[in-house]
Amino acid sequence: MIYIIKFLYSFVLPPGLFILAMAGLVVWLWKRARKPAVVLLVVTLLLYAFSTNLVGDSLISSLEKQYPQPRTVQGDVIVVLGGGATAGTPDINGQGNLLGSAANRLLTAARLHEATGLPILFSGGQVFGDSGNEADIAQRQLLGLGIPAKDILIENRSLNTQQNAAFTARILKQHQLTKPILVTSAFHMPRAALEFQRAGIQVTPYPTDYLASENLSLYAAKLSPSAGAMSTTGTALKEYLGILALKLK
Repeated sequence: MIYIIKFLYSFVLPPGLFILAMAGLVVWLWKRARKPAVVLLVVTLLLYAFSTNLVGDSLISSLEKQYPQPRTVQGDVIVVLGGGATAGTPDINGQGNLLGSAANRLLTAARLHEATGLPILFSGGQVFGDSGNEADIAQRQLLGLGIPAKDILIENRSLNTQQNAAFTARILKQHQLTKPILVTSAFHMPRAALEFQRAGIQVTPYPTDYLASENLSLYAAKLSPSAGAMSTTGTALKEYLGILALKLK
């Protein structure tokens, strides 16, 4: 019963509410203006599909499975890519926090450092006027986790993945580091690896921050629309468009 309630409830909030309204408009238009009704029907079905976990998880999973996480790693530095940060928000030892994906990446890097003793290079700047500087926040949090300052390098100017790769390449060259282990979200890894390759850097991919489970199942909740599922779909489409743009250059 609880799953039925959850399914029906998904049509009370956006985007389900808008999908329901558009479906009602299709029915109203059908006998009055058939062609506009058909167009609206197609748009409604696409919106519905893109806002379900069935589509969102399938798209994001196809990206996440391109680079398996290695059992063992060999390299001379752990390179971590930022993924957003807030400014002025309270933290245990200061202000500013990394967003979920960036925090997951940082946690993975810290655990890899503990296992390997390799230095960490965090790459990411202040993308927007009201966002935090990712690398500066990451440095403070790594120090708070007990990682020595000598094992932390930061690149705090990049605003996108292309700049992550270009600016990181310069720092690696300065410190004579040649075998980076690249840590970023699994869905982001295919595009990130391409960007680093274009910057002349061969990386060992170490994906983390998975959004989809390894084995996907089909159940009613997978077919209910949600803002979270739409966000996942949008993230996957953004990555695919970015990869396509890189390959067309």
